[in-house]
Amino acid sequence: MARKPAERPNVSKDELLGYYREMLLIRRFEEKAGQLYGMGLIGGFCHLYIGQEAVVVGLEAASKEGDKRITSYRDHGHMLACGMDAKGVMAELTGRSGGYSGGKGGSMHMFSREKHFYGGHGIVGAQVPLGAGLAFADKYLGNDNVTFAYFGDGAANQGQVYETYNMAELWNLPVVFVIENNQYAMGTSVRRSTKSTTLFGRGTAYGIEGEQVDGMDVLAVKAAGEKAVAHCRAGDGPYILEVMTYRYRGHSMSDPAKYRSREEVDKMRNERDAIEHVRDLLLQGGQTTEDELKAIDKEIKAVVNEAAEFAKESPEPALEELWTDIWA
Repeated sequence: MARKPAERPNVSKDELLGYYREMLLIRRFEEKAGQLYGMGLIGGFCHLYIGQEAVVVGLEAASKEGDKRITSYRDHGHMLACGMDAKGVMAELTGRSGGYSGGKGGSMHMFSREKHFYGGHGIVGAQVPLGAGLAFADKYLGNDNVTFAYFGDGAANQGQVYETYNMAELWNLPVVFVIENNQYAMGTSVRRSTKSTTLFGRGTAYGIEGEQVDGMDVLAVKAAGEKAVAHCRAGDGPYILEVMTYRYRGHSMSDPAKYRSREEVDKMRNERDAIEHVRDLLLQGGQTTEDELKAIDKEIKAVVNEAAEFAKESPEPALEELWTDIWA
């Protein structure tokens, strides 16, 4: 199916190539993670981010040093977008000591204080009040940092989200609530689970401003992110971004995704893919060549393969590690 010609924004080649490279790293990393899961090298749960890359890449482009991020279990893309090393992420996925949480956190529970990444959380919606807590700390300290609290359309129906909205607006917290609306909560279409026409609109009841964004366009996400963080840094309280995106794989590796048609997924891939959109902008604008993009893809694949080899060669945690990092 032919793609529509991309509208050319006034964006530099280096900026577009940067987004292309970051989104491609996430996609190739997730494809490799899927392979390792199939080989039995990754155990437990594994939720891939394939299709949603523009969300985190766009919002990270609107952030500054000191800003924080917290999310749920579809989190590998968030880690890579904030600069966490692919080797450490892959080693954690495979339960090895070279991982970010020493091989004990796995896919859903790894952290990086250095990159201000506060998880990966397995309990649906539980990260939202934690995100408001991170923002409360920054307000208490008197800096202008912002926290991005990510959650999905399924978690948007959890009660703790609305308790958090109320407190965040009451205390004027610098938190951007990011709803990654990928259309399906596990296997349930948002049309079957949610009566509201928008999810960001629910913030109106608490006095929280927000908007809906095209999550398959990294430039649109960045622009919305810049507006949201400016709102928070100005001391105007929280902001809600409902980012309309789409995951190409099942909810997790164990999900065959039979609740939607192949035609639906193919249509999104062929007509709306975020990486292909940037690729089209670069090629149609004469800012790059097919050979240059192929070289980037080769470079990214080498990074991902290196991460996989590092993970395979890294030892498993020692038995005594069972007694570390716990309250006794």
